[in-house]
Formats: sequence, structure tokens, C-alpha cells
Amino acid sequence: TVSEKEREREGEIYSCSSCQAKHIARTAEQERFFVERRLRSDEVARAMRCGLYDEGCEKFSGLSKLKVLNLGFNHITDACLVHLKDLVNLESLNLDSCKIGDEGLLNIKGLLQLKSLELSDTEVGSNGLRHLSGLNNLQSINLSFSMVSDNGLRKLAGLTSLKSLNLDARQITDAGISALTTLTGLTHLDLFGARITDHGTNFFRHFKNLQSLEVCGGLITDNGLTALVSLNVSNSRITNAGLHHLKPLKNLRSLSLEFCKVTATEIKKLQLAALPNLVNVRPE
Repeated sequence: TVSEKEREREGEIYSCSSCQAKHIARTAEQERFFVERRLRSDEVARAMRCGLYDEGCEKFSGLSKLKVLNLGFNHITDACLVHLKDLVNLESLNLDSCKIGDEGLLNIKGLLQLKSLELSDTEVGSNGLRHLSGLNNLQSINLSFSMVSDNGLRKLAGLTSLKSLNLDARQITDAGISALTTLTGLTHLDLFGARITDHGTNFFRHFKNLQSLEVCGGLITDNGLTALVSLNVSNSRITNAGLHHLKPLKNLRSLSLEFCKVTATEIKKLQLAALPNLVNVRPE
């Protein structure tokens, strides 16, 4: 049997596969942590939903070739991130639903190769975003259900490589979007639960490459519609009378108007008359 140290030298992937992995108890909390061999073991580490605590994170510090690290849905805090600060080749980091706060992000400010960062449902707030302002290779960041507010979003304004941004949080308003108009490369913007009004939709014109938009906070009316490939404005105050604003959107392929004051019959008429590329429609 190959020892654990030998596995680490060979670049094992840390994973939570209950079918193929071996359970290792590390701490008094009986931390659940699994080791599984993979061909790209020096690049990928997955420890999602492992019951991992901070005491189990020190083993990541030696994986200098690591490119992908998924630690989502564990019991880790800012203390764990200390062991990640030297993973300078890391391109993707998932901390979804972990107990991570603002100061913990100080440990990842030097991970300049990061392209994807998942901070959904964490305790990260506006102050923590200052540690991300130098991550110029970031293409995707998820801040949904975090503590980030409008005031903090200006700290992301310089991340012009961003293509995907998730700000699904009720505390985000028109003011926050106004601070992000420099992010002209965005192709996907999720504002599902944000409180965006018709005024806020005026800022969308700066996102000229936008292909997908989610705005379902319930404050947009007929006047707030915009041109997209994929448009989800469910739970808004849009009516049948406002559907004619969609006629110029010849490239629109996906449209969701669920829980709005529109009927499937009127949407079908619009589809046949003006939107030849529309293939995915709700309500049907």
C-alpha cells in the first residue's frame, strides 16, 4: 500500500468520493477527508462537503502545482486560507458556503492567476473586496448571498477581465450597478434578487457584450427592457403591453417572463412576428 506521504509526492487529488475514497480521521471533530488518485492529480483538488475543518487545511500548502481547488460547503474559516496563500498557480477557487470573512481574503490577494472565484453564501462584505482588486485575471466571481453592498462594488471596477458576475443579493441596488460600468467585457450578469429598477437598467448599455442577464427583483417595468441573447425578467411588473419593446431583439434565444402580467398567447404572437431565433420561452 502506498503511504500518504508517497501519495502527496506523486500529487494526489483530495476528493470526497464516497465510492472510491478512503476516509481519514484527523481531528477531535472527526473531520471527514478523503484521498483519491487522479491522472491530473497535481492540478485538481476537490474536498467539497467533506466536513473539513481548519485543522485539515495544512495539507494543501504543499500542492504548489494546484490549479483547481474546491472547498465548498465545509466548516473552514479564514484560518484555512492561510495555507492557500502560496498556491500561486491556482486558477479556480471555490469557497461556497464556508465561514469566510473579509480578512481571510487577504491570503488570496497574491493568487494572481485566479480566473474563477466562488464566494457565494459567505460572510465576505464590502471591505473584503479590496483584497481582490489586484486579481486582474479574474473572469468569474460569485458574490451571491454574501454581505457585499453597493459601496463595495466600486472595488471591482478595475477587474476588466471579468466575464461573469453574480450579485444575487437583496442589498444590491441601482447604485451598485452604476459603479461597475467599466466592466464592458461582461457576458453574464446575475442580479436575480437585487433591487434593480428601471433607472438601473440604463447602466446595462455599458455592458455591450452581455449575453445573459437575470433581473428578478420585482422592480422593473415595461420601460426597463434591454437587448440580450438570454433574458430572464421573471417576477417583474412587465405586462402584455410592454412586449412590443422586445421586437428589436432579433438575437434573443431565451426569454423568461414567469410570474409577470403577460400571457403565453401574447408571447407566442411576439415570437412568430418578430423573434425568429427565440427557442426557449417561459411561460409556454
